[in-house]
Amino acid sequence: MFRQRTIRPLTAASLCGIAFIQDTLIAIDSTKGHLLEIDPESDNSKIINPHQVKEFNDVTGLAVWEDTLWVTRDNSVYLSKLGSLGLEHFATLPYTANGVAVWESTVYVTCQKLGYILIFDRNTRKEITKFYAPGVGVENVTVTQETLWICDRTEQTVYSMDRATGEVNFSVLTPFDSPTGIAVHQDAEGKETLYVAYASDEPYIRDNPNADPNHELTYRDRTFIHPLYYHYNPDKRYALSNGYLIEMSYAEEISPLEEVYLPDVEWRIALPSETERQKLKHVEPIGVPFTEEVIDGQRVAVFKFDALTPGERHVFGWKALLEVRGIKYRITPKDVEDLPELSAEFQSRYLVDDDDLAMDTSIVRSAAHDAIGSETNLLRKMYSIRNYVYDELSYGIKPHIDTPDIVLERGVGSCGEYVGVLLALCRLNGIPCRTVGRYKCPPYGEHQGVPLQPDFNHVWLEFYIPNFGWLPMESNPDDLGNGGPYPTRFFMGLCWYHIEIGKGITFETLSSQGVRLTKEDIPIGDLAINHIRFTILQELPPF
Repeated sequence: MFRQRTIRPLTAASLCGIAFIQDTLIAIDSTKGHLLEIDPESDNSKIINPHQVKEFNDVTGLAVWEDTLWVTRDNSVYLSKLGSLGLEHFATLPYTANGVAVWESTVYVTCQKLGYILIFDRNTRKEITKFYAPGVGVENVTVTQETLWICDRTEQTVYSMDRATGEVNFSVLTPFDSPTGIAVHQDAEGKETLYVAYASDEPYIRDNPNADPNHELTYRDRTFIHPLYYHYNPDKRYALSNGYLIEMSYAEEISPLEEVYLPDVEWRIALPSETERQKLKHVEPIGVPFTEEVIDGQRVAVFKFDALTPGERHVFGWKALLEVRGIKYRITPKDVEDLPELSAEFQSRYLVDDDDLAMDTSIVRSAAHDAIGSETNLLRKMYSIRNYVYDELSYGIKPHIDTPDIVLERGVGSCGEYVGVLLALCRLNGIPCRTVGRYKCPPYGEHQGVPLQPDFNHVWLEFYIPNFGWLPMESNPDDLGNGGPYPTRFFMGLCWYHIEIGKGITFETLSSQGVRLTKEDIPIGDLAINHIRFTILQELPPF
C-alpha cells in the first residue's frame, strides 16, 4: 500500500540519502545527523544511531549492501557494519562527495564539483573508471543490477543510466523540486518502485502574537519521500512521470474600465489541448453556453452575445477536468543529423515574423548570428540559442510585452519577452517554433481539494524537429543566473503543473460584427477581469 503514499517522518528536517532493507526504509537527516529507520506505511521512525549523531552530521549519501552501510560526508566515503555504525574510511575525493551506491564489489560516488560519477573497486579501494554526470546540480545515486538511477537536485530530474557504460537511457522529471535522495524498493513479486527524497524550505504565514500585525512571512523545513512513477516510450523518445487529476476553471467577468457598446460579439477562448502528457477528460461552460470551433487543430470555445451594452454584466468561461503528467524527451544531436527539408507550409508559418518579433532589426539579426556561431546541428543550435538568451537576459515582470530588439537592449525580460526573443532567434536560424502555455497550476501536489489561484499567466514555446515533431521548451525558469551552466530540466520537458492551452494560436480573441478587434481597438483586459482557479483532485495512479 505504501507504493501510493507520501512518507513524512516526524521530526525530519532535511532528508538526503535513502535506502531499503527489504520493506524497511532508512534515511539520513543531514541537518540533524539522525539515521532514521522509517515505517513507510505509518511514518513512524526511530533513530538508529543515538550515540553516533555527531559522526553522521552532514552525511548526504547513503547505501546498503548486505550487512554494510555506506555513507558520504564532506570529501570522503565511509563504510560500517549495520550493527555497530562505527565509520571506517574508504576513499577521499578532491571535492565534496555527494552520493554513494554499491553493487557487489563496485562502489559509485557522485561529485558535482568534478562533474563525474566515480567508480571504485570495493576490494582494492582504487578508482577504476568514471562516467560523466548527467546533470549540473548535486546528485545522489542508487543502483540495480543493470541501472544506475541518478537524482539531480537542480535539474529536478531522475536519470536512468546503463550501469556498464554510463549511457543515459532516459530521464524523468520529478513531481516536486529539490530531489535529494533516491532508492529502489522491490516487493514480493519482484516489482520495483523508485522512491525519491525531497528537501527544501517553504514559505508560510506565521501567527506571531507578539507582533503587530500578528501575521508574518517566514520559512520552514520541507522534507518528505514520495514514490516516483514513470513510463518510458522508446519509440517516441519520451518518459512520462507522476501526474494529477486537476479541475481548471477560466472565466471572464465583464467589468469595463470605460463603458462601451459592441454589437454582434463573438468572444473566443482556447480550451486545454490534448497532448502526450495532457488529457482533456471533460469540459463544460461557466455562466454562458458556448459552441466549439477547431483552429489549427486546437479546440476553442466561442461565446456569442447579440451585443455588449453599457452597464451590462456577464460571467462566462469554461471548467475542464484534466489528467496532466510530467514529460521528458530524450533526443540527442546524433539523432537529428541529415534531417529532411522543411515543408513550404512550415517555412511560411513558423519561420516568419508574424508577432512583432523585430526579426529585421540589426540587434536581433546580430544576436541570431552570435547565438549559434558556426553550429549546424539543429538540436545544438536550439541549445545554444537558449543559453545565449539566458546569458543576455535576466528575469523581470513588466506590465506589457516589448519587442525582442527592445528586450535585448534592455537585458531584462518577462516570460513572454523571453519567448519573443527565443522565437525571433530560432526562426532566423531556420528552426520552426511557436508559442504555447498560458497558465501553470500552483505546484503543490499535496494541497488536494483546495482551490488554488496562480499569481501570473505564463507562456513557453515548442520547437519542431522533422521526424520527431513538436518539442516543449520553457521560456525562463531554467535561467538560474550566474552565467550557467544552466539546467536542462525543461529543455524538451514539462512538469505536471504546466497546462497546455491553444498551441500556436491566440489564447483569447474578441470580434464585433465579424471583425476581429486588436489591442489597439480595445484591449480585452480593459473589458473584463479574468478568474483562474485550479483544484488538484488526486494523484494519478501508477502506470
